[in-house]
Amino acid sequence: MTIDSPQRTMQPDDLFRLNFLMDARLSPDGKMVAYSVSRTQGEKDKEKDCAAIWLVSLETGEARQLTAGQANDSTPSWSPDGKRIAFLSNRADKPQIYVIAVDGGEAQVLTSLPQGVGGGPVWSPDGKYIAFTAPPQGEPRAPNAPYRVTRHIYRSDGIGYLDDTAQSIYIIAAEGGEARQLTKDGCQNVNPQWSPDGQQILYLVLMRPDSHRFETGLRVVTLDGTVRMLVEEWGSVASAAWLPNGGVVFAGVPEGRPIGTQNKVWILNGEERQPVCRSEALQFNAAGRFQADMMAFRGWQPRTVVAGNGHHAYMQVQVGGSMPIYRIALDGPESCEPLITGERACFLLDADDEHVLFASSTVNSPPDLFVANADGTGERQLTQLNAEMLAALSLPALEHLVFPGSDGTQVEGWLMKPPGRRPPYPTILYIHGGPHTAFGHIFHFDFHMLAGAGYAVLFINHRASTGYGDAFATAIKGDWGNLDYHDLMAGVNAAIHAGLADPDRLGCCGLSGGGNLSCWIVGQTNRFKAAVPENPVTNWVSFYGCSDIGPWFAVEELGGKPHEIPDIYRRCSPITYAHRCTTPTLLVQGESDYRCPAEQSEQFYAVLKANGCTVEMLRLPNSPHGGAIAGPPMVRRAQNEALLNWMNKYVLGV
Repeated sequence: MTIDSPQRTMQPDDLFRLNFLMDARLSPDGKMVAYSVSRTQGEKDKEKDCAAIWLVSLETGEARQLTAGQANDSTPSWSPDGKRIAFLSNRADKPQIYVIAVDGGEAQVLTSLPQGVGGGPVWSPDGKYIAFTAPPQGEPRAPNAPYRVTRHIYRSDGIGYLDDTAQSIYIIAAEGGEARQLTKDGCQNVNPQWSPDGQQILYLVLMRPDSHRFETGLRVVTLDGTVRMLVEEWGSVASAAWLPNGGVVFAGVPEGRPIGTQNKVWILNGEERQPVCRSEALQFNAAGRFQADMMAFRGWQPRTVVAGNGHHAYMQVQVGGSMPIYRIALDGPESCEPLITGERACFLLDADDEHVLFASSTVNSPPDLFVANADGTGERQLTQLNAEMLAALSLPALEHLVFPGSDGTQVEGWLMKPPGRRPPYPTILYIHGGPHTAFGHIFHFDFHMLAGAGYAVLFINHRASTGYGDAFATAIKGDWGNLDYHDLMAGVNAAIHAGLADPDRLGCCGLSGGGNLSCWIVGQTNRFKAAVPENPVTNWVSFYGCSDIGPWFAVEELGGKPHEIPDIYRRCSPITYAHRCTTPTLLVQGESDYRCPAEQSEQFYAVLKANGCTVEMLRLPNSPHGGAIAGPPMVRRAQNEALLNWMNKYVLGV
């Protein structure tokens, strides 16, 4: 039943009308912000994503476009004197670094590397050099030539074969010249940051050639190429920053803690060999993230920014379904203070001694740029990237749900109500991946597309989700498909009991870990009329051998290797129960997914087909694990249309 609504609802094509904030940085004098905005251009099936660099004044709020936005111009970086901006652009054959005067004019290309630039740029404190990352620059391997691998992790999702693509740290003179490679170790070296004295570069390192460990370490390299390990075997690092005294602050988890353990904040000063925790009492996830399906969000890595002469750091912290920005004391008594809060997701972009620059998103709005005073007061919105479009839409309301799981633990979820409809609603259970991430108060286009078509969308932070303490986040180790599954079913039952969800019109879907649970659900119950698992894990044994993270992730999640605990691998695999499935199932699979390889969907498809279940598989050529989120418009459009059409056909019967 419908209710009169004067405005239209979100439709699939609206994804390609939205503008997405990609990155932003404060100018050295704190008076301006450089930011990049992405949008889709071109006719349907010929679309491409482009991004432009913009400038906005903090004093007047006036914004002006700096680059034309006919290519993908991103990651703006201010020169120390505030007169120039370096950025990454794909306007040439390969992505290169360009430099443009803040006053305008034509951008000048700085690098001309044969295989292009991967990350950066970052100016040195004296403005003489720019650091960046790039893959090997030799003659590329012929794709059809025989190829021998010797590394432990030899390919990585979204990156490719690591001998061809692993990033190294480079520097180049800001006035141009030949780029100089500083690291040559075959690791994936990313996120370079100059030390305060300009003599060293801090960076994150992962995918070592000699290890299956997928944890991220911290290293520094000097300008002569000498590498020193800071945090390697200690554990895993999520984000880091220099301290004024040459020490380092970072968010991370020590080695030996169960997978899913939430990040805390640590400092490593001088010659200290062991990091010191500065957030022992913090029960939430420092440098946390949400799952969302936006171009911008896919590229944002959590940031740590040091201010106040090194006395405190700013960091986003995931607290259940919200993401506030905290100020963490780095000396004196331990203090972790939430500064910028609310039912929203705030992503730290930059800060100085006077300002905190951040992006803010809610369930009904993609990220916009905001600034606040250093103490969190005086918050101001700097951009309204989609205000006109959103004002023309009837946007959904949200119902907050809290209910007990099967063991009595309280579980949180939300139900997005379709505008202009009356309950009980046809309902889609949308399941997040990870599993050690979360849903929350952040824009998710698939939710809006489904709500716009008349569905309620039920999303739940089931057991293994972050933001609710370590016990909650680590509860499914060696027991996938138990507490997580029962939490989801308890949430469905709670929505039905509240009169919100129609028990006879239910569907389920999800990506990655959400795909795993969608496949698990249809092997356990026939209460759902349709399922759309995307890039799922279905067979832990083959996942162990085929996934880029398999020999590490499978062991961490299940508690051992396949030959050591074969019964657990079998019990926790959806493929074990696939023959029981009667739910019409559409598998969506990226063919270049190295995280949850195509064989995972192929196995599930074969078993369902052989046992008479209605099943189809949408193949996404050249698409990695997150291709339906950040891939080409054609891929994103195909996933959206397939998801909606499958639910319409089998949940609504239209």
